[in-house]
Amino acid sequence: MTYGDLKTVSDPPAINELVVDGRGNAYVNGGGFNMMAGEEFAPGVIAVVAPDGSARQVAGGLAFPNGMLVMPGGSTLIVAESYAKRLTAFDIDADGGLSNRRVWADLGDGVPDSLCADAENAVWYADVPNKRCVRVREGGQVLQTIGLDRGCFACALGGTNGTTLFMLAQEWNGPENMFTGPRSGLVLTIEAPAPRAGWP
Repeated sequence: MTYGDLKTVSDPPAINELVVDGRGNAYVNGGGFNMMAGEEFAPGVIAVVAPDGSARQVAGGLAFPNGMLVMPGGSTLIVAESYAKRLTAFDIDADGGLSNRRVWADLGDGVPDSLCADAENAVWYADVPNKRCVRVREGGQVLQTIGLDRGCFACALGGTNGTTLFMLAQEWNGPENMFTGPRSGLVLTIEAPAPRAGWP
């Protein structure tokens, strides 16, 4: 069963990352180009699929949008702009739209991928090329860095108390070698200083 049709929202369709907020709005982003096929960069978008199934674009001009989350309280969406090396925030409007775009954190040499938030309003981001997972505050202050021996593609807080940080890590040799061996994926864990919060 089709819940929402994204084909009319952007070309190519936004199909990279997804987060659902506490009101049932599904935010989906896309990079604007096919990196795996070697296409040239084009800015990406964020679309929202409302609970009634209607879809519309709510943000554009993003430098390879990747991980997304909704902060505790449900009023702020943060997206990782991998190519711009920053986390970008939007206010979530009453109708599900996004407004008040701003830089939430400039990450220096950080290349953010997947994101998760904690109860202290900090954000963890996975970083593939720098082989690490990093916890930052709004403004970009680095609170903790976990160095790995391979690229970190995703991170999530969970476990019994919500304080286990799960990290998905794998060797990365570029998009042209993405589906060649050897397989090197691992799920790693460490105890985090604060439990999960927000969405997801």
